[in-house]
Amino acid sequence: MQSIRKRLSILFAISSLIAILLTILFVNITINNKFNKYMLDIQNKRNERIVSYFEEVYKRDNMWKEDSGIELMHEAYMGNYCLTLRDTNGNVIWGMDPSNIIDSSHLSNMNVENKGVYVNKKFDVIVDGSTVGYVELGQYSSILLTEEDIEFKSSINRSIILSGIGTLGIVILISLYLSNELSIPIRKIAKTSKRLSNGNFNAKSYYESDIEEIEELRDNINILGEKLRYQDMLRKRLVSDISHEIRTPLNVLQNNLEAMIDGIFPVNNQRLVSLNEEVIRFGKLLNNLDTLKEFEDESICIDFENIILDEFIMEIVHEFSLEAKSKNINFECTIDKEESYLIYGDRDKLKQVFINLISNSIKFTNSNGYINLYLYKNNESTIVEIKDNGIGIKQEDLPFIFERLYRGDKSRQSIEGNGIGLTIVKKILNLHYASIDVESEEGVGTSFKINFNNTKA
Repeated sequence: MQSIRKRLSILFAISSLIAILLTILFVNITINNKFNKYMLDIQNKRNERIVSYFEEVYKRDNMWKEDSGIELMHEAYMGNYCLTLRDTNGNVIWGMDPSNIIDSSHLSNMNVENKGVYVNKKFDVIVDGSTVGYVELGQYSSILLTEEDIEFKSSINRSIILSGIGTLGIVILISLYLSNELSIPIRKIAKTSKRLSNGNFNAKSYYESDIEEIEELRDNINILGEKLRYQDMLRKRLVSDISHEIRTPLNVLQNNLEAMIDGIFPVNNQRLVSLNEEVIRFGKLLNNLDTLKEFEDESICIDFENIILDEFIMEIVHEFSLEAKSKNINFECTIDKEESYLIYGDRDKLKQVFINLISNSIKFTNSNGYINLYLYKNNESTIVEIKDNGIGIKQEDLPFIFERLYRGDKSRQSIEGNGIGLTIVKKILNLHYASIDVESEEGVGTSFKINFNNTKA
């Protein structure tokens, strides 16, 4: 298994090497083709010059002589090509021996392809519009290069190769830098995730990167660690709360029964009723846990129907008005009468939602306090807001109030409850595609806001 740095470096190096080799190959082929074309153009111009020379010789002498081409012999010998002059009947007037060229020391310094193949080209010598003879130009290669030409081509090839090697070196250095830029932050994040997997939920990654995706990954890992830390805290608190909720009624039952057995308390109707209340309390806890289990197993049955929400809420408010009045709490309900509040939901389940929220407001609001319930529409949503000036919720407890058996600080734990009501509220609203938000300040009050979509669930 390779590290990301090694893998990226190898991929960059291989890709760069292939790209550079292909570039060198294409550039080399292109330059050679252009250079050969350039040399062919030069040779064609040479051929035209030679034919023009013989035309001028014929004009000067008005005939062919045995030495008509002797002046070009040295040039042809040095240029490693062979000249032959023929008359109109094809008879040789003057010519060079091709064997003298192939044995020449000059030819060994020339870049000659297919050295054993003799190439001969025939050109007409035309004077005053009439053909007066023929010039044959032969050479042992289609292209003849001088030492300077060869050195020029070699220097270009060396430059291309050196440029390729230099480019490859630069690319390798850049690839190492880029692989470090990618691998170092990923390695840091991997170490953080490993610490999280080992149970160190306080671990965080502080190495910042200017790469957007890696920075997003780092933020998500840190958020995940924070959530794992919260969940671990909730798990520990859940065990403690369940133990407390179960132990309390059992301890009361055990102490009273032992006292009755020992004869300390008399066995009478009052004592038995008190013990029965503890049994009922214990049963309610188990029933709530069963209800919560049904929601989490998604085995709860939901019966949807059309509900006129304003009438539905007014019925529930009326049920709690006496309880609020008994605590001297001002309970008011404000509904915008100009709107229609028809929603689609389960009547019994939604009633449980409002009962839990309103009973909590009454429970945690002191005497002479107030509870206000608002029903209104906002764009395409129907909103129910329940606001009180009760004891409030601490900011550190707000993210967890919908967790199972979470009951917040001691001031709230002193009030009867088992921490399951809000969890069930959240589950029911999720089944209705509704959301619930909470705002609270300790000692000031709490506001729960339910948002129903006006479309059917």
